[in-house]
Amino acid sequence: MIDRRILDELQSNGRLSIVELANRVHLTKTPCSERVRRLEKQGIISGYSANVDTALVGLGHVTIVHVSLAQTGDNALDEFNKAVNLIPEIETCLMIAGQFDYMLKVRTKDIAHFRELVGEKIGKLPNLLQTHSFAVMETVKDKRDIHMVELEDGLGSGG
Repeated sequence: MIDRRILDELQSNGRLSIVELANRVHLTKTPCSERVRRLEKQGIISGYSANVDTALVGLGHVTIVHVSLAQTGDNALDEFNKAVNLIPEIETCLMIAGQFDYMLKVRTKDIAHFRELVGEKIGKLPNLLQTHSFAVMETVKDKRDIHMVELEDGLGSGG
């Protein structure tokens, strides 16, 4: 339960000092610090980052791309996965069960930038059969943190 509260607090503000975090989860500094280190060592906390306003840095255009591959056997999936990871504008790549093989979330400065990206990189991905692109008109919800209080117990040892 305490570990879940620690994770909730850190997802809300990863810059909390250990003292402030300990106060918020009702622990003293040393046990709180030990729990955070354990969560990091277990890989439950895999890093800390800043939330960047993408529109303010000129990357406000989002396109969802459905991808169908010509083949999915042998090394086709591995080749595709490796190539996707080399394209920084692809923010998210999900392998999907259904009518297409992957869904990409692509972030660019505008539609012209996206069009250039399709021609120069996305359209040249290995084993690509076809793509269908959907321009995002508005982001209604884009939540990246998980709500820990809804999860079952069993979070590492001491959770």
